Amino acid sequence: MTAGQRPLRDLIAAPRPDVAPLPPAARCASGIRVLRGVPFAEHAGSRPLELDLWLPENTGREALPLVLFVHGGAWRRGRRDDMGMRTRDWDPGPFARIAAAGVAVACADYRLSGEAHFPAPVDDLRAALRWLGLRAAELDLDMERTVVWGESAGGHLASLLALTPHSGPAPVAAVIWYGPADLTIARGPFDPQSSTTPEALLLGGAPASRPDLARDASPLAHAHPGAPAFLLVHGEEDSMVACSHSRDLAARLDELGAPVHLRTVPGADHGWHGATPATVEDVFDQSLRFTRRCTRRGAGDAGDR
Repeated sequence: MTAGQRPLRDLIAAPRPDVAPLPPAARCASGIRVLRGVPFAEHAGSRPLELDLWLPENTGREALPLVLFVHGGAWRRGRRDDMGMRTRDWDPGPFARIAAAGVAVACADYRLSGEAHFPAPVDDLRAALRWLGLRAAELDLDMERTVVWGESAGGHLASLLALTPHSGPAPVAAVIWYGPADLTIARGPFDPQSSTTPEALLLGGAPASRPDLARDASPLAHAHPGAPAFLLVHGEEDSMVACSHSRDLAARLDELGAPVHLRTVPGADHGWHGATPATVEDVFDQSLRFTRRCTRRGAGDAGDR
């Protein structure tokens, strides 16, 4: 190999996500473009991490606000384009609805607990935000108007994204549906002494045996006065993630003077099981109104009133 030549291994490798061409976009109703399976990060010996993008037609002069959606699945499973069982039969689907309201959506992969332990999934989502920032001009995105929105385990990760520092613009708000907020004490079915719970699989051991890591993985421990606006929504009958997670996080944020609104849903179990279709639609609509309010220019303390 002569000077200036690249090794064959480098030549045959796919372009790095930072510079790879974007895939062709499909178009759906209302001029929305959908780009599926866009690589944003690579880890040696692991699958490429990808995201799906829902991009509304932008007829204004401002770049688009963004929702980074984080899927659930007990950190163990799940699909990036799934907002939960009660939205799977919607037509148009939830992400098309958000895009139709003028907000771009990125649904990102993250490494699951069978692939890597905490903090890997948070690192992956930060990598997604970094990639989106690098390609923001190309995609017409305003990263300073980003909302993180997650359900269940994805709500836990979205809370950490909103509450812990990282490079680049911080999210302006977080929409959290029935997300765990505390991995340190027993709540509902969660036993911190057990090494077989989803939380233990996330941490790589029983939370009680790794108290510092469990605390670091607990959004409740990271609440601070400068936190972005939070909308926390939780079923009062949640048998998988106790409603006290959201109640306690809301109380702590409120105590610190951070903007927060808590809605508990009577009769609803995890994933909105047991809630009426009208209630699920109303929770989604409230979440979208909150998102739009928080991403308006000069929104300040958006809250949800």
